[in-house]
Amino acid sequence: MTQASPAALSWAASIVDAKVVAVEGLRDGGGPWLLRLDGHERLHAVVLKTGEPGRDGQAGLFATEAAAMEVAEECALAAPRLLAADIDGSVAGVPALLSTVVPGRSQVPLVATVERLRGLGAAAAAVHAVPMGPRPGLPLRTRSLEDTDFNAMRRDHGLSPLFEEAEKTVAAMPEPDGQTVLVHGDLWQGNTVFDGDTLTGLIDWDAAGVGQFGVDLGPLRLDTAMFFGQQAADEVLTGWRQTSGHPRAELADERTVAYWDVVAALCTPPDMAYWLQPITGQGRTDLTAAVINERRDLFLRTALDRLGR
Repeated sequence: MTQASPAALSWAASIVDAKVVAVEGLRDGGGPWLLRLDGHERLHAVVLKTGEPGRDGQAGLFATEAAAMEVAEECALAAPRLLAADIDGSVAGVPALLSTVVPGRSQVPLVATVERLRGLGAAAAAVHAVPMGPRPGLPLRTRSLEDTDFNAMRRDHGLSPLFEEAEKTVAAMPEPDGQTVLVHGDLWQGNTVFDGDTLTGLIDWDAAGVGQFGVDLGPLRLDTAMFFGQQAADEVLTGWRQTSGHPRAELADERTVAYWDVVAALCTPPDMAYWLQPITGQGRTDLTAAVINERRDLFLRTALDRLGR
């Protein structure tokens, strides 16, 4: 279990001008950190996110998250509000962000209600209602988790016929037409917070940027399909369509959605056992790598069928 550094805690306390009376790790006992405060007139707690000493590239991730949270506040999106950022770690000792607390939990239930699933789609739609071009901190994204080389992972593991077909299908198709909008870039249920079945916020914006809505919608549909089965993905799409303020929402036709579903499946490790710990860490200890692999592959085959293979 890691601990928040004294320098980062001191920086956070100076920002809010209050005493930190308790520190709670929000991910497996480690950071980000929930800091409980004493002496602040409004805030009872804040969230401190810190980098790791000597890790390359993390300043860019913190700059992206800060830029995304600023846009989220400007557009009144359900997300934490940025209180301060020390991108280069000159004061906190490591890159650090301080933000407000989103009330609720990110644990994933055994059974998802239609309200919950459509709420996920609606939250994504709200993000995609913000038309944007690339700007500092928010680059163009053509898929989720762009800093991870899934192609190399597949080559190292061995390329299955299903994923070979998926790669060839995407390579042979142009990216669907669409306006670039704000995208979260890592939209799965572990990065959402709920109070009951009501979504209260999207968190962890360090993979954000601008791109087409499918950069988020495909992975979110895939995620719910892996947790709950294929029908869950269709409820997410229904919520997105019912809520979307995207200027060209009519472009989310079956073929376009299927394209982004295939892209989403290609942005997963060959064996989902690689991601099993964060999945079970969200409370779904009933799920096995075999079940998740089976559901992921079914999702991909369904998308390929919709594209006409």
